[in-house]
Amino acid sequence: MQVEVRLFAVFRQGRFETRTMALAEGTSLRDLLRELDIPEERASVRLVNGRHADLDTPLSADDVVAVFPAIAGG
Repeated sequence: MQVEVRLFAVFRQGRFETRTMALAEGTSLRDLLRELDIPEERASVRLVNGRHADLDTPLSADDVVAVFPAIAGG
């Protein structure tokens, strides 16, 4: 299955901004983060199709996944 992955801020360094990836059926968001070598505790904001997603959320064909690190400021 194909999913679009969008990385933000420091997660882009040494990786990519947006990429379509081929993943096996049954791949979870946690599996995707492992494949991208992004520590799950650093992926503070995780969206699938614009909605908050847990790490165990299964991905489906044509999903759009966005991953953000913790954002500090004030």
